[in-house]
Amino acid sequence: MRKRGELREDCSTLISLDFALGNKYGSITTNAHVQTHNRNVFSDGSTRIDFVLVWEEPLGKEEPPSSENPQSTEETNTGVGPTHKKWRAEFLQKLRRSGLVQEQKEVLQAKKKICFVLLNAPWSVLCYYAEEISLRAPLQVVTAPITNWSEQIMSRMSLPNPLAQEVPNPPPDYYTCQFRANKLERFLGSDNQDTFFKTTQRHQVLYELLARTQYGSVKKGEVGIDRLVSEGVFTAAYPLHEGDYQLPKLPVALQSLGLRQILYGYWARWSCWRRYQPLDHIREYFGEKIALYFAWLGFYTGWLLPASLVGTVIFLIGFGLMATDVPAKEMCDSADAFIMCPICNICSYWNYSSICVTYRAGILFDNGGTVFLSVFMSLWAVTFLEYWKRTCSSLSHRWDCSEFQDIEERPRPEFTAMAPMTMRNPVTGSEEPYFPEKKRLNRTLTGCIIIIIMVTVVLMILTAIILYRTMLSIIIYKSGYGFFSFSAGRIASLSGSVLNLIVILLLSRLYILLAHVLTRWEMHRTQTKYEDMFTLKVFIFQFVNFYSSPVYIAFFKGRFVGYPGNHNTLFGVRNEDCGAGGCLIDLAQELLVIMVGKQLINNIQEFITPKLKSWWQKRKLSATPKKTEEKEAQSQEDVSPWKVDYQLLVCEGLFNEYLEMVLQFGFITIFVAACPLAPFFALVNNWVEIRLDAQKFVTEYRRPVAERAQDIGIWFPILQFITHAAVLSNAFLIAFTSSFVPRLYYRYTRNDTLSGFINFTLATAPLSYQQKHNTTCRYRGFRDENGMYLPEYFQLLAIRLGFVIVFEHVVFFIGRLIDFMVPDVSEEVEMKIKREHYMAKEALAENQSLGKIIIIGDEDATPSSLRHRTSKISPQPTEPPSPNLSQIPEEIDAPNTH
Repeated sequence: MRKRGELREDCSTLISLDFALGNKYGSITTNAHVQTHNRNVFSDGSTRIDFVLVWEEPLGKEEPPSSENPQSTEETNTGVGPTHKKWRAEFLQKLRRSGLVQEQKEVLQAKKKICFVLLNAPWSVLCYYAEEISLRAPLQVVTAPITNWSEQIMSRMSLPNPLAQEVPNPPPDYYTCQFRANKLERFLGSDNQDTFFKTTQRHQVLYELLARTQYGSVKKGEVGIDRLVSEGVFTAAYPLHEGDYQLPKLPVALQSLGLRQILYGYWARWSCWRRYQPLDHIREYFGEKIALYFAWLGFYTGWLLPASLVGTVIFLIGFGLMATDVPAKEMCDSADAFIMCPICNICSYWNYSSICVTYRAGILFDNGGTVFLSVFMSLWAVTFLEYWKRTCSSLSHRWDCSEFQDIEERPRPEFTAMAPMTMRNPVTGSEEPYFPEKKRLNRTLTGCIIIIIMVTVVLMILTAIILYRTMLSIIIYKSGYGFFSFSAGRIASLSGSVLNLIVILLLSRLYILLAHVLTRWEMHRTQTKYEDMFTLKVFIFQFVNFYSSPVYIAFFKGRFVGYPGNHNTLFGVRNEDCGAGGCLIDLAQELLVIMVGKQLINNIQEFITPKLKSWWQKRKLSATPKKTEEKEAQSQEDVSPWKVDYQLLVCEGLFNEYLEMVLQFGFITIFVAACPLAPFFALVNNWVEIRLDAQKFVTEYRRPVAERAQDIGIWFPILQFITHAAVLSNAFLIAFTSSFVPRLYYRYTRNDTLSGFINFTLATAPLSYQQKHNTTCRYRGFRDENGMYLPEYFQLLAIRLGFVIVFEHVVFFIGRLIDFMVPDVSEEVEMKIKREHYMAKEALAENQSLGKIIIIGDEDATPSSLRHRTSKISPQPTEPPSPNLSQIPEEIDAPNTH
């Protein structure tokens, strides 16, 4: 380990590549489809545009003669003040020294000038950074057909597959290994420098260089394009889309369509709702991280089909039980037999038969079928996650990311620039930036304290909403209006749910901003670790934010009310009791308001907001140019691809998309016993969600920089946590909140027809209360005339606890059995991994005999770029072995491995 006195400029000196290209293994472009004219080029018509930087300047009386050295007459708050000009000039100058080719374009408008800097990475820069950031290059084409499980089932049954579609120009699959410049001739397509690196790989190289280039003081964090954009020095930095997304009006050969047009025509349009997603095309255009999100979303949506079917059937069975349920008939026919005690301090006595409709509606959510649904959904969740692991392993191998996080992932560019010292990586053996773990731990603990404070705020707001519902019901009841007074509790509960939803959405936005600041401050090494810690912070808060109210209603509301004459209070207000129909129907109402309401709001926002933003962006940029501008130049600039893409919206990433789906997963699993229709609503929402997200990425967002990913990250452990929480939640819901256990107890101890069950669940007010009010009334509970618990209460408590233990043990046992029976990696994928492992050793060996020696066993030393199935350590054979971490401080003069 050593301290970094001054930041080394990795981009200042580049290796010079002059290869004598001999025999090649093949060419990537042998069977390439016919491409339309590429407009993403410089003025010379041949140099490719790999990235675009943009800034805006107001037009004053004196126009600056040069964008590289503009005058300082503009106001500082416009983003072109003296400091910003200096930073921009320094940044562009260092990019030129790094080897990037630049060309500047200007668009003059009535009040401002928009400057575009087009960037191109030459072959030498691409080769240097491709090796630096561990990009993978192809060795051999894989010809095995790619099919999913539903296609295989349809094929075996000789049935037509309505989900399949023929998507043109499928991207080929390759065996790959890490790129090595000195082994260039071993890779496919190395004879063509223009097409050897994919477009997304060129974008990754450019972003790596932009993100690590400094323009000021490193100690002040003046490093990278992201900081410059946030400071307003540049207004945008983006790679270009590949042509227009609109399909040609005249009939053309499908092979001549661009990749963006294919994605729009075969994925983003609403007519594709019942078709398979073209995942390989998505990966080819947007990268593995975005493709994995859509693969997971499609997989999850497909698995919602059986869950929604079972939930809907259980719900419909409830309609039949509404007409045949014996306790419901007894209660509706009781007339004045059951006079109930007031449910609030100012409320009056009421007849139990007055809630006949509400009681029958509760049977839709509270019946014997919900027990089966709870068990089914718990096992469904476990099986879903197991099969997703299997699918994810197949996709990550097919997309060359199966060992990305362990071996290939490089430190974040911001971390590289700002870390105070370096340390030898024990896996790769290379010298890498390092941030002391003790400092990071202190910062993480500070972040935890802030999270606890925010969670406390959520709980305080929940308490305020509880008090709001109680007081509102009192106010409405005292208003004297017949209908409103009778429905005071229901109106207060519904309005409280809506208010809770509004508060949830507002707090979510505030905390996400706070989590960004905290996570950036903690200085995490890799992008995966950074995103995982950010996600964990936000999920902890959102879990409490979204689920605190349903948990309160399910397990605490009505539990601590007391009994007539001895009611418990909170801040002087009587504790909230369940509604007339019971707590389960209150919970179902809360779930429908929060879950369905949130989905509606999000979908409306995702459909309308991007279109409004895009319209406003285009309106701002379509101002009339100055009269001195020639019409030809104006027309040419109007259709320039860099200007067209500048009018699009900034891609907001995948975090909000994942968070929305994971919270939805929690609603349909944790509380499914209270709302059997939750999976159905989720299914309908996801069908819409896939198309909305696809349209945003293809038509409304600027093209994001492709990112690699091995899996869906920390979201998978979060889903596992939700699955385990769902088992316990449903067990307690059935045992303590629903009437399943009391009905079962009464059926086997009193009457198997449930006759008299209503009277069994009602207690009589204590004698002291009757004498004080000179009347008698009933209330829900198992107490005697003195307010003491009856033996039936303790018997039911024992049965309920026993049910919870048996339920969760059975479900967890079957879940473990499913986990054991479903391997994480299929045999076919294991064979491909071994094959690719073998080919990588052969391709990167110094000579054939060395390759044969290396392949003898996995325990032998192999190059660091090889793909292992089990072994994680891959030291370079041409370098001395890496020292252990404990020896690193002693290495004062360690050589620079870069």
